[in-house]
Amino acid sequence: MMFAMAENTDFRNGIEIPKALSTTIADFGKEIQDFNERKASASEFLETIIASGLGLESSDLHFETEEKETRLRIRVDGVLNDVARIDKDSYALILSRIKLLGGLKLNIRDAAQDGRFTVRVSDPGIDVEIRVSVNPAKFGETAVLRLLNPKTISLDVSDLGLRKDDESLMADELKRPNGMVLVTGPTGSGKTTTLYAFLKAVSNPDIKIITIEDPIEYRLPGIEQTQVDESSGYTFENGLRSILRQDPDVILVGEIRDEETAEIALHSSLTGHLVFSTLHTNNAVGAVPRLIDLGIKPSVIGPALNVVVSQRLVRKLCEKCRETFEPTEEVKDKIKEFLAALPEKTDKPAFEEIRIYKAIGCEACHNTGYKGRIGIFEIVRFDKEFASIINEKTTELDIEKAAIERGFVGVQADGLIKALRGVTSIEEVERQTGPVDWKIV
Repeated sequence: MMFAMAENTDFRNGIEIPKALSTTIADFGKEIQDFNERKASASEFLETIIASGLGLESSDLHFETEEKETRLRIRVDGVLNDVARIDKDSYALILSRIKLLGGLKLNIRDAAQDGRFTVRVSDPGIDVEIRVSVNPAKFGETAVLRLLNPKTISLDVSDLGLRKDDESLMADELKRPNGMVLVTGPTGSGKTTTLYAFLKAVSNPDIKIITIEDPIEYRLPGIEQTQVDESSGYTFENGLRSILRQDPDVILVGEIRDEETAEIALHSSLTGHLVFSTLHTNNAVGAVPRLIDLGIKPSVIGPALNVVVSQRLVRKLCEKCRETFEPTEEVKDKIKEFLAALPEKTDKPAFEEIRIYKAIGCEACHNTGYKGRIGIFEIVRFDKEFASIINEKTTELDIEKAAIERGFVGVQADGLIKALRGVTSIEEVERQTGPVDWKIV
């Protein structure tokens, strides 16, 4: 199986992949070993690796150099899996091919380089951009290919995994013409996907939407996207100033990193713009203290913020092999107390008999017990009363107490609700949020 790849993101040559290879991780590994033994060409090696990665719906391909060979790993549903070892000579040729496609310098081996290229998949007819990162390491250069599959941004707000009550809340918030919507969470928690879903929800021909991102991960039709370029002075701060002169209605700032960007973004939300952005905090209530740490006055934060969403991604149980079991009476009692303590507005499961779901594993899910991922969320909505509280009390505990009084449901509690519905497992919620506390609400 052979295909060709475009060597830039402006795909015009019409060179296509017939289709993404659907295979198992085990079969993928066997094919790589076969390529090793028969000394396949670098093009054939790399093409098959990318096609298999797409077929397995992987987000990343990792080439990790060791003393005598290179380890190939693939990230599926957020978890890295070993695929195979590649001999050093073959990897050297593959790396050169990656650099050539990504527009990197072949003769630079002692410095990090970043690039990107595009693959066209004729079946089902999509272009997949691939972001390349090459870094020097002890035994040679390592490489990571990020597969930016456009199906990732085809999600609507209803596909994100929000509970019905939170989905209704966000539907109301996205109708507001101005203010700031912040999404927080660690790297790889799906913030970009959520922001793009929000943009899709507000997008219409009557308004102008401009983004400033670092980098642009996905191309969005009908939306003006700009990319940070530090070398030319186009930073988040300067770019945001320029964007405001373009008369936008809606602005997306990829990330708030410093006081200047935060100040401009927040004041933009106060002067008639709807602003979307991300902030690195561990939870939703931590957004306010973080903005204050950046140098923003509490008197500005309260009126500017509409809502803060914090999220994680958990793996979904495979519907073909998941099983249920009956928990102990002690656990049943804890679950009943947990459900009873949830705010009345919460969309929560009702049971005739409490059962817990667990992962098993089958061919459909590559024997992991999981297939696909879904978000777990916590949302803090800021109203006028909340704004006055922020002016008086700005510690995380104070903000959390005020949020709980307004029906706040934390990210672990949301995960547990999904686990009780059979969407994910309790073990998976623990993996992302820590040990389960059934008294969390």
